[in-house]
Amino acid sequence: MKENKLVDLSMDFSVKIIKLCENIKGHHSLVNQLERSATSIGANIHEANYAHGKADFIAKLQISLKECYETEYWLELFIKSDIIEKNIVADLYNECGTIRRILIASINTAKENANG
Repeated sequence: MKENKLVDLSMDFSVKIIKLCENIKGHHSLVNQLERSATSIGANIHEANYAHGKADFIAKLQISLKECYETEYWLELFIKSDIIEKNIVADLYNECGTIRRILIASINTAKENANG
């Protein structure tokens, strides 16, 4: 998958998370954590496109991957805490998983290309 597709997916995901967070009442510190981790995914993917070499590129994608895992955690916490209904975030959770899987594949490919 082209990196631009990943940039687009992560940007769309970030926008959806921002819109979701605008509608959550209270829990400001938790909402802030969700917003920060979710938007960091795309920011680091975007930054990877301007990396200073293969190692920097891989490092930026790995940061994005960590942020995906963190975002999934916050979404799960919001569901289990009854802050958000599961049906409201199910698609977002799936989108985050899709981005995560693409990042894993991209990181693995970049590492193979760096070694080969």
